[in-house]
Formats: sequence, structure tokens, C-alpha cells
Amino acid sequence: MTPIAVVTTVATRAEAQAMAQALVQQRLAACAQISPIESVYRWQGQVQHESECRVVFKTTRERYDQVERAIRALHGYELPAIHAVRFDAIYAPYGEWIVQSCDAEPQAPN
Repeated sequence: MTPIAVVTTVATRAEAQAMAQALVQQRLAACAQISPIESVYRWQGQVQHESECRVVFKTTRERYDQVERAIRALHGYELPAIHAVRFDAIYAPYGEWIVQSCDAEPQAPN
């Protein structure tokens, strides 16, 4: 398995926390990091400036499709940003922890 980071942005900290909890609980991600950010983007012909939260999920390449589906199901945006970043280098024990944490079958949320 290959460790990757999957990144998305959401409108609120509460949405970020709920999404992070769900994906880690389901073993789709080993962990999730939430950061407040400011975004400037073009949407429907106008430049927008919004406060958002970035969520970075540590997962595996093999879980990407499941992670993307879970994010889309929980996301409040019409067109969510969802993209993966591969690690050119990673501390081996940390990479193994990511793989082990995502290795079991996902669990349905309680």
C-alpha cells in the first residue's frame, strides 16, 4: 500500500471535524488535520474571498476512491475540492502506521 494525503476544504470547523471523525472512525484515514485558511477563488463568474477549513487526510492510494466518495457524501459544497498528494519521501515507521491504520475494512458509522 502507498501512503498519500487527500486534501479538501470545507466551510466550517464543525463540518471539518465531523468529516474528520467519520473518515478516521471508518478507517478510511489514519488521521485528519484541520487548519483554518483564507481562500480566494472564482466561482460563477465572480471572485470570492472566504474563510474555510482545510482538512488533510492521511490515507493510502488504494483507499482513494472510498475516501473521495465519503468526502463527497459529507461535503456541503456543490463542487468540492478533493485532491491527493503523494509523498516523495516519508519516514518509514510513520508510513507503516498510515498503512496499518487504513488496512482493515471500513466500519459503518455508529
